[in-house]
Amino acid sequence: MKKTIFYRMLLLLAVMAACTLPVRAEEESGTFDAKETIFEHLLDNYGWEVPFSHTMRIPLPIIVRNHEGEWSVFGSHRVAHGETYNGYFIPQEGELKGKVVTLDADGNAYRPLDLSITKNVMALFIATALLCLCFIPMARWYRKHPHGAPRKGYGFMELIIDMIYQDLVKPVLGRDAKRYAPYLLTVFFFIFFINILGLMVIFPAGANLSGNIAVTMVLALCTFLVVNLTGTKHYWKDIFWPEVPMWMKCPIPLMPVIELFGALTKPVALMIRLFANMMGGHLIVLVLISLIFIFGAMGTAVLAGTTVLAVLFSLFMNLLDVLISFIQAYVFTILSTIFISLARVHGEEAPVK
Repeated sequence: MKKTIFYRMLLLLAVMAACTLPVRAEEESGTFDAKETIFEHLLDNYGWEVPFSHTMRIPLPIIVRNHEGEWSVFGSHRVAHGETYNGYFIPQEGELKGKVVTLDADGNAYRPLDLSITKNVMALFIATALLCLCFIPMARWYRKHPHGAPRKGYGFMELIIDMIYQDLVKPVLGRDAKRYAPYLLTVFFFIFFINILGLMVIFPAGANLSGNIAVTMVLALCTFLVVNLTGTKHYWKDIFWPEVPMWMKCPIPLMPVIELFGALTKPVALMIRLFANMMGGHLIVLVLISLIFIFGAMGTAVLAGTTVLAVLFSLFMNLLDVLISFIQAYVFTILSTIFISLARVHGEEAPVK
């Protein structure tokens, strides 16, 4: 029974790896454009790709406002494949490629105010809905059974929550653990959910949220605000008037500038770390799959060998990405916890007798 479940999981991951990259062929030359296909899959767009089809997309709402103040709301399928709707279109080349643009009175193309529900925005809504569906019923169950022991799904979620809180948040933050645990647990599960959803290719999954630097920047900014808005007076004193020789902070504020620069670079490290690791994992899988189509023109034997190797390596990378998804969420939570603890310093405590 266990072997059957394991083999089914391997088969599912192999199918996920095989349909990660939609087949794209140039209409004129019939050659595969790996660069365009890979980056089109990684970047945000106005439609949701359908596996094994490059032309078919699930339309998403486009909401734009031009310079005259006129709002337009329509489906992304109306401007797909270079079509024009109500004066709006998506260029297929140039600096504005892939963005909704319109023309001014002089015939020059410009980007209107764009509040569209793109693929990444919809994925954010889906990830948030999944978090609510997982934890709101769980919270209601605990209200009804305050001393009960949950089973199955609730028991597994309690295991992860207890691990994060008891082994990470509480030892580092101490008496402030209960105050910051809701934020830290939310950050952990949100990052973990979007990482796992990014490994799947079938709607409603498949968006590369953690590989989007705008998403990781907002997550890092949230930690930055929590750290600095709840920091104690001793934290700010250590930044602007640290315990160093006077000549290092007056008349030239050398150490305060260094401390302030360090406080500003912490969220940058959080942002870049999560973005680079998750983007690299997705990019490796897409490159391995694209080898199938690149070597396909060299003959049947080469195609067969390349397909087997590419699928096996992609399967391995997908299995590794599942582990990396958890690790990156855990690392982001660890660093956020440490940064908060450094900001919650209460001065010199009395020695323990």
